[in-house]
Amino acid sequence: MKLVNKYIDRDGKGRVKIICEEAEDMWQAYNLIAVGDQIHASTIRKVNQESATGSSNSMRVRTSLTLAVENVEFDTQAGMLRIKGRNMEENDYVKLGAYHTIDLELTRPFTIHKDLWDSVALDRLIFATDVTKHADLAAVVMQEGLANICLITPSMTIVRAKIDITVPRKRKGIVQQHEKGLHKFFDAIIQGILRHIDFSVVKCVILASPGFVKDQLHEYMLQWASKMDERKITDNKSKFVLSHCSSGFKHSVKELLADPNLATRLSETKAAGEVKALDAFYQMMHTDPTRAYYGINHVEKANNSQALELLLVSDELFRSSNVNLRKRYVKLVESAKENGCEVKIFSSMHVSGESLSQLSGIAAVLRFPMPEIEDEEEELNGHPED
Repeated sequence: MKLVNKYIDRDGKGRVKIICEEAEDMWQAYNLIAVGDQIHASTIRKVNQESATGSSNSMRVRTSLTLAVENVEFDTQAGMLRIKGRNMEENDYVKLGAYHTIDLELTRPFTIHKDLWDSVALDRLIFATDVTKHADLAAVVMQEGLANICLITPSMTIVRAKIDITVPRKRKGIVQQHEKGLHKFFDAIIQGILRHIDFSVVKCVILASPGFVKDQLHEYMLQWASKMDERKITDNKSKFVLSHCSSGFKHSVKELLADPNLATRLSETKAAGEVKALDAFYQMMHTDPTRAYYGINHVEKANNSQALELLLVSDELFRSSNVNLRKRYVKLVESAKENGCEVKIFSSMHVSGESLSQLSGIAAVLRFPMPEIEDEEEELNGHPED
């Protein structure tokens, strides 16, 4: 998704103009647009024109409209987003207040106006428009003295750093100079990895080269990380995979993506974080049910006691047509984050998201047991108010 321009004031009111470049972007836009927002976009309108002779002629014209959103539909098969609402501005073809439906299209810009861009919407906007947030895969293609650190998204490869350092040839009598130059080269690559690879997003880092350069780097990096107590590398060492490529230039990434073994590994890691979080919730329900609750009322009570350790929320809750209910979920997420809770927002299009939806769309793992939450519920059910 491309961000064309953005203006949001201190109170959170404002607009963003975006372009959806692929089908996945339409899903992100679906989660951004809510009932009560305004959408400005180009659309097709069927109009009737009367000729001088009195005959009526029907024609389709392209025009731009601003709609007050009353309904948002996402067609998963066509990857199309359909917005229904009333026209908010004077137009040559559509009366003020008249209903219209806009089909948002790929590569065609549209603007979203909100009275309040809350933290959930802003986080999703940043995620959708920052290509680095979609890069499940990173690759370091290298040869002696040359390396390219790349982030790979479903649609593009981005070179985040190019490292070009002269490494003296390995000759008799000057082996130490060769090793010193090679270590300087490896140090630069390690710093580039730490600076440009977000291990909370990236599921796999490929180290690739012709010959044994990749193996030498991998061994040197693990020894360095252990010595320096660099947790980013030691905690994620299982994500590093060694592979062969023909050179240290960017085009070698294509060779890696053509590797069927790599494709299998990536498919296995997709949405792994969400699946792991949901498994942790189910496991806690089994072993200590007083530390695992679902449903907005129970989770809010736990959050009020700053007891939340892990919060799982389905993105469909933020699409509720009830504005106050949407605000309630946003407030809970913001409060949980402030209390140091890890928050996972699940996609309702994924299997794990569907499972969470069956649990009301919201669940939590607590830091400590709170049996009183269930006790209060039973007491209320046992003593109904008159």
